Amino acid sequence: MNTPESELAAVGQIGLTVDDLGKAVAFYRDMLGLKHLFDAPPAMAFFACGDIRLMLSRPEGPDAERFRTAMYFKVGDIDAARDALASRGVRFEVEPKLLAKMPDHELWMAFFRDPSGNLLALMCEKRA
Repeated sequence: MNTPESELAAVGQIGLTVDDLGKAVAFYRDMLGLKHLFDAPPAMAFFACGDIRLMLSRPEGPDAERFRTAMYFKVGDIDAARDALASRGVRFEVEPKLLAKMPDHELWMAFFRDPSGNLLALMCEKRA
């Protein structure tokens, strides 16, 4: 039986494996503007991403598990967010485009990658 304490209610942390921790920290802090929370030397760094903590880590060895995911950043104005990131050197693979028309909004996305090749995106729900 599930109790409120045992139910999955929210995501607390996302983990991404990166090839070069220094480059990744600079990218997420300086280019994306995420708040750097703390480091756990020698192989981890943590950032605030709204109410979710982002953990960047180097693989522990050549055959170690790598955390791969697509991470979507929710924004209010996708064009303004894209322009701000591009001005800091972020290169977009897919410019902002309409992906789906829902009954009450349009879903827009734009895609880019971090220095380790992790897929990232801007996501905007435009309401009429």
